Amino acid sequence: MSTLTEIEAAADQLPHAEKLRLMETLWDELSGGGGAELASPAWHAEALAETERRLSDGREEVLDWQRVKAELRQKTV
Repeated sequence: MSTLTEIEAAADQLPHAEKLRLMETLWDELSGGGGAELASPAWHAEALAETERRLSDGREEVLDWQRVKAELRQKTV
């Protein structure tokens, strides 16, 4: 098999549309479409549970993603 550096060099030569196809193929493979699933670490379940507790207690605010992106873009311009 090729080394990661060789794969990266080959990917650099691909047209944009082919890079997108490659990315989608890799994502499908990694997200469970191609076999082995990746288990979330225990701390992730704990963090989600804590967030749910804060939401239930009214200590967590739900933000609109489009609004957050727009605000972040304004700060970085």
